[in-house]
Amino acid sequence: MTHPSVQPPQSGIEGIDAITFSASEGPEAWARVNAFFKDFGLKALSNTPNHQLFETLNGSLVKVVLPGDSSYPVAIEEGPTLREVTWGLRDLGTLDRLADALKGQRGFEDLRSTHAQIKAIDPHGLVLVFQLSRKKDLRIVGSPTNPYGAVARVNQASPVYERATPIEIGHVVLFTDQLKDAQTYYESLGFVVSDEYPNRGVFLRCGEQAGHHDLFLLQVPNKKPGLNHVAFTVRDIHEVFGGGLHMSRCGWKTQLGPGRHPVSSAFFWYFESPCGGLVEYNADEDYLTAEWHARSLDPSPSMFAEWAIEGGLDGHTRRQPLAEKPSGFLTEKKG
Repeated sequence: MTHPSVQPPQSGIEGIDAITFSASEGPEAWARVNAFFKDFGLKALSNTPNHQLFETLNGSLVKVVLPGDSSYPVAIEEGPTLREVTWGLRDLGTLDRLADALKGQRGFEDLRSTHAQIKAIDPHGLVLVFQLSRKKDLRIVGSPTNPYGAVARVNQASPVYERATPIEIGHVVLFTDQLKDAQTYYESLGFVVSDEYPNRGVFLRCGEQAGHHDLFLLQVPNKKPGLNHVAFTVRDIHEVFGGGLHMSRCGWKTQLGPGRHPVSSAFFWYFESPCGGLVEYNADEDYLTAEWHARSLDPSPSMFAEWAIEGGLDGHTRRQPLAEKPSGFLTEKKG
């Protein structure tokens, strides 16, 4: 995540431009994918029997292909999953730098002369594409807050969202069985460690100045490489709630949320995805610079979530599932 009022990440990598998933075959599964991402708030651009394309507000793309698509190597895990991550770059100098760094490594393809791209395969077998960023420069501002002593919202109510419209693809989280090698690989491309769970996980951002993480590598005992989740950035906590409640009304299953991550300060809501793993609404993460010192943290449940609601909230009652629908004003006493 870049911020409009500060300089871009020094690595020249500006975040995720596109992701590609594979989904299960069959008309019913294909229709379910299309409904899921439209309900999630993405703009549908195309839908054919073997390819779907969606867009966030800033032009980041979500592509969905069939598992046997010959354009991609063998997936990093069985079933629907992540097939490719496209990283957007600031300039051609960054593209040349990365070409030099990746030349001779697994899966390297130099497409600079035809597509202004290069490709590689990371240690897990995931396809990476690097290109000049094609995202739109937006000036979207979330609702200001009024913390004690710093009033920013005057004569203005905070918004209530009926649904979410994600701004950008915020980050990707991968399971790994080779944490140190994968960390070294991404650091060699210019990624910077923000925080870590020693021998368990590492949060990496695209450069010195960036959101808390664009990539999180998580090593769990006896867990093979695969997709954990993809996060989509929305305006503020209110849009996290609005999007989550809308997804609930549409019948999609919450894995966890709403909640808040202490490690990044971000608010979240996770949903099970028909493309494998989870997708997340994410807002209000920390923004870091070179002044930040990476922390070694205990990977405890309280570090993962300061608070969280398992199973989500019912989109109709606005309460936890099975909670009684309110029949009066919140503070009215019964009896």
